[in-house]
Amino acid sequence: MTTDELRSKYLDFFISKGHVRIQGKSLIPDNDPTVLFTTAGMHPLVPYLLGQEHPAGKRLVNCQKCLRTGDIDSVGDTSHLTFFEMLGNWSLGDYFKEGAIRMSFEFLTSPKWLGIPLEKLGVTVFAGDEDAGRDEESAAVWKALGIPEERIKYLPKKDNWWGPAGTTGPCGPDTEMFYDFGKEPCGPDCGPGCSCGKWLEIWNDVFMQYNKTAEGTYEPLARTCVDTGMGIERTIVILNGKASVYEMDIFIPIIGGIERAMAACTAGGGYRYGNDPEKDKSIRIVSDHVRSAVFILGDPKAVSPSNVGAGYVLRRLIRRAVRHCRKLGITEGPLLSPLAGIIADEFKGPYPELTEKLPLITEELNREEGKFLETLQKGEHEFEKLLPNLLKDPRRLMSGRLAFKLYDTYGFPIELTEELAGEQGMTVNRAEFDEAFKKHQELSRAGGEQAFKGGLQDHSQIATKYHTATHLLHQALRLVLGDHVAQKGSNITAERMRFDFSHPLPMTGEEIQRVEDIVNGQIRRNLPVTMEIMDLDKAKESGAVALFGEKYETKVKVYTIGESGTGIFSREVCGGPHVERTGTLGTFRIQKEQSSSAGVRRIRAVLE
Repeated sequence: MTTDELRSKYLDFFISKGHVRIQGKSLIPDNDPTVLFTTAGMHPLVPYLLGQEHPAGKRLVNCQKCLRTGDIDSVGDTSHLTFFEMLGNWSLGDYFKEGAIRMSFEFLTSPKWLGIPLEKLGVTVFAGDEDAGRDEESAAVWKALGIPEERIKYLPKKDNWWGPAGTTGPCGPDTEMFYDFGKEPCGPDCGPGCSCGKWLEIWNDVFMQYNKTAEGTYEPLARTCVDTGMGIERTIVILNGKASVYEMDIFIPIIGGIERAMAACTAGGGYRYGNDPEKDKSIRIVSDHVRSAVFILGDPKAVSPSNVGAGYVLRRLIRRAVRHCRKLGITEGPLLSPLAGIIADEFKGPYPELTEKLPLITEELNREEGKFLETLQKGEHEFEKLLPNLLKDPRRLMSGRLAFKLYDTYGFPIELTEELAGEQGMTVNRAEFDEAFKKHQELSRAGGEQAFKGGLQDHSQIATKYHTATHLLHQALRLVLGDHVAQKGSNITAERMRFDFSHPLPMTGEEIQRVEDIVNGQIRRNLPVTMEIMDLDKAKESGAVALFGEKYETKVKVYTIGESGTGIFSREVCGGPHVERTGTLGTFRIQKEQSSSAGVRRIRAVLE
């Protein structure tokens, strides 16, 4: 089964069960300070799982682009990826445990759909604790469907529980489905959920049935929801009997492109994937990282390589891919952009925007590749400056502290430092470097946890104010600069808002002041903010502004600032949240206006 076939089958199945297909959202969450990227299929659905009514109804299904970099150092093995696609279906106060489990089972086992043999399936359910009882209801449904009791494992919260997003809120048990690879059990307790390699999780049904209070108690929810997720990549591996996600149909052309690039370089020779573990690892890293970079660059929201936030992750992916290209002997550039065309062609069905934005993607990859090669030259120059003193050491040992300085100050990879040292008959104190690097990671992680603490959208009072202010800013920019202005992305924290928009030139001081004055004028008018659900076509006819390049459902939420009698200032298609009146926002002040990327400007502003 191909990736496209699995995606289509899943959507078709749940549509046949009364679900409405909704569009997958951007890889870059809108107005969400808690994460850099959309990390799970449920991420864009959080407001509706928390109680908002979805315009498309109570039964939903989609395919969502996701990206996680927590395990980036594991990419290169046979299973880890940074970018992946998550299939999901949701019940918002409709069916619950039995309905979700029966549909999951039918899709997995029916010959019409995936046709996985019953004997290959095992499941886990919540074991229960002092907060919530053992999930006998889910276990009973699985037993009724034919799953033997010995392949139903009861596991604790750390394995079979979701949420809450913060310290309080909706949460509940889940049930996970596993595929048995047929290996011998690792011991008497081996079963679904065991990490020995015999079992692989392919699906997860989350049952939000409790609300965790500030006192730490778990109260039953009046409106229960179901959130499910199936990873396309690992499911394809199972269905096709493959040993690695890199043997999927979507990776074969990418790997072929890398092989051709190796063959074109003398150092690379005519290598074929599968013959050398070290080369294969580098090929997998390049394949994964370029695919992720292409999807980030091809996203409707503007992200370019930089030293902060999502741009830093993108830069790291590109540079790591370049480094592994060099390890493979691919030295004649451009190194990565030829692979971008292969990826865009592979995904032209579900993601045509990659083909549309291919010139921009190619340009950004080539630019960042060039910058990294300059970085490498600077690092090599600094190493040469250190060399005379290093050669005086009879131990022929370069300190890890110096190697880390090259990495931290100049971005020079430790592997290249070791390579240069080796050419001089020296070694690097890798243990000392690793210790310094570990401290660096701990500091970075601590900072990251402060900025991105949970992975779910922030609906706090200040975030809601900033979200509303982006609507006022967007319209003010259109009034001052012209109708060509379109939102290209935004990010909100408790301290400030950041707004990216299309515009070819830096704003003048006069233009910045006019925009600021217009926004504050609308705040002083204390305009009402109202929401209406309407057909997308009707929304556009009414003059509602939609995010450029975003995919929307047929029914959408439209937020209007102002009213017919006193004048409508802004009308946008948006998911929220918003204040009820603009007078509650405070004073709007633009702190900075700068370039974000080619043809895109960025404003940082605060509410005081």
